[in-house]
Amino acid sequence: MASRFDHLVIGAAHLGDAAAIVEAQLGSELTGGGKHPLMATHNRLMRLADGYLEVIAINPDVPAPDRTRWYDLDNPKTADRLADGPRALCWVAAVDDIEQAAAGCGYDCGRIIEVTRGDLHWRLTVPEDGGLAAGGILPALIEWPPGVNPVVALPDSGLALAGLRATHPDPAMVMDCLDRLGLSHLMEINEGPPSLGFVFDSAGGEILVA
Repeated sequence: MASRFDHLVIGAAHLGDAAAIVEAQLGSELTGGGKHPLMATHNRLMRLADGYLEVIAINPDVPAPDRTRWYDLDNPKTADRLADGPRALCWVAAVDDIEQAAAGCGYDCGRIIEVTRGDLHWRLTVPEDGGLAAGGILPALIEWPPGVNPVVALPDSGLALAGLRATHPDPAMVMDCLDRLGLSHLMEINEGPPSLGFVFDSAGGEILVA
């Protein structure tokens, strides 16, 4: 199944404060981003050598949406985690045929919805309860229109994703699903409670965001 790494999702309690923390940790600026009317969230972006990362938070300046927000942001347990600072929530894989990928990925990745941010539009899998597949260890799926991706408008950060570091009670299941997507090479996983971290290559060495 043709798929590729698209982006990482870092959750935040307050976008401005979290953006400053992530910029200091990674040594590069978050330069893009905007608002998501459907979900009442907003984000900031940073280009990577092979995709991008987003820092995302609930937008306090707009009313709550008439549905559960994505990326587990309405979960009180997530809010408690993010109160201590920005945290790795999940990651997203790009596919050319999202219906086919969702049917064949081997896990419940959610319902396919249409999303917009400014002039951008895309299709994404989001569970009805706004949760995260395997605690965020298995990716959401995204389908961009041909030739469209926000990364092209971002400056180079000098960072690259070295890999994903995780624990899960059933590592074999996780790797089987990632094999179906052709993405198992990105994941280093051990048995344990669900956890996820992003490992970056930088000029100063390896950086872990968890």
